[in-house]
Amino acid sequence: MQGATFETLIGLLAATGLRPGEALELNVDDVDLHAQVLMIQGWKGGKSRLVPITPSAAAGLAQYAEQRDRLLAHRKTSAVLLTPKGLRIPGDRARKTFARLCQPLGLRPCQPGRSGRGPRLQEFRHTFATRQLIAWYRAGKDVNRLMPQLTTELGHGSPSETSWYLQAVPELLALASERLLAPRGGARP
Repeated sequence: MQGATFETLIGLLAATGLRPGEALELNVDDVDLHAQVLMIQGWKGGKSRLVPITPSAAAGLAQYAEQRDRLLAHRKTSAVLLTPKGLRIPGDRARKTFARLCQPLGLRPCQPGRSGRGPRLQEFRHTFATRQLIAWYRAGKDVNRLMPQLTTELGHGSPSETSWYLQAVPELLALASERLLAPRGGARP
């Protein structure tokens, strides 16, 4: 169960840009697989928001839910993501487990009793934001016009908050430069 739970958690973070705590706090009633949307309730600033999910993310959540409900028929919480004992996963446990998962991959040093420095669950949020911009640039979309949408999905108050999440990866920089240098009207050279 733990493997399926962490596979789902990591996939959900990568596909939605949720804060790790938001994903861990999701309840079954917050997930609408038919409408392909998640309800994130009362996080930063006490605001709630709807976060769209892709068909593949919805399919992954449905597969996990079927396995979870089969293996943990008598769970003790309405949480989406559960421990093998049927409880909600505490944030510190999620962070430590992810750190341990990174060690055999060489992403963190293997030190007995320590997780070392390396990737954190929060970084999936940064990667999501960067990949979304790359996808919009590739599709020829107006990134400036769509930035408020990304800001809302991430639960930020303004696009300036979202800009801190963007990573200056070569592909994004190249696409942005290409757009900037394109003749007026947005046509690519």
